[in-house]
Amino acid sequence: MNQPTQAGPGRRRLAVHCRRIAEDPSFGMAVFVVILLNAGLMGAETYSGLADAHRQVLQLAENGCLTLFTLEMLLRLGAYADRPKAFFRDPWNIFDLLIVASAFLPFLRENTTVLRLLRLARVLRTARFLPHLRILLLAVGRSLPGTASFLFVGALVLYVYAMVGWVCFAQSDPGHYGSIGRAMLTLFLLTTLDGLTDAVRAGLEISRFSIVYYASYALLASFVLVNVLIGVVLNSLDEAREMEEAEARARERAANDMDPADEVRDRIVAARLALDDLEASLSLIPATAKALPDREQERQLESAR
Repeated sequence: MNQPTQAGPGRRRLAVHCRRIAEDPSFGMAVFVVILLNAGLMGAETYSGLADAHRQVLQLAENGCLTLFTLEMLLRLGAYADRPKAFFRDPWNIFDLLIVASAFLPFLRENTTVLRLLRLARVLRTARFLPHLRILLLAVGRSLPGTASFLFVGALVLYVYAMVGWVCFAQSDPGHYGSIGRAMLTLFLLTTLDGLTDAVRAGLEISRFSIVYYASYALLASFVLVNVLIGVVLNSLDEAREMEEAEARARERAANDMDPADEVRDRIVAARLALDDLEASLSLIPATAKALPDREQERQLESAR
């Protein structure tokens, strides 16, 4: 059985250097600041007067942000030079690579609207540096199936109450219940309880039993269904938090279960880098400073005699 090809010493040294920079907290903070700066530049471009007066400055700033994003991506790619496949196992790495690479595609750069949307997607990269935001985004994604079920139930309740309202109030209040569409729009606006008092007063002028209609709708649509939606989101948030913790444990387990040969190679590369740094620092020491210990020993021998 053929053994997998091991990365050469040059690639391992490159990966160690790039990994040391990419995993530095100050590097992550700098990238986070550049992302916020890019978002601020996009907001400044929405003011036509400011954009026309400082068009060149804004363009230079945008090119500078793109250059920094490109350098960051090259560093992250270099950090996986000794194991390229591991780079594509992280979904955030793929997302960052697509966002940065899309800025260099000719047919996308020519489309201003698409390019602005892609620039706006860079703001989502802040989730990479904010674990809690990453958990929230994951929770929103996991809550979509439950939200779809909630929307179906909510639409069913809205339709049933709209039909009842059309039957009871179509002739007396055609402006709000003259058709099924108007009735559903009226009830949808009442979901927030805004204008419910006026609707109840108008209904009481038609029939005293209208209070049962509005009270049951407000209880079911504004309280029960909304609380169900909150429960779905909270449940998804717990699942997302558990998934994030499981991934963190898996990464830690993978780091602890590293191949002994790879671990020895990494230690050798780190030791070589440390020796190179020591050799570079020794070359900076003046020759007079190196001769001081020898002169001190001669003085001690003369005093002993």
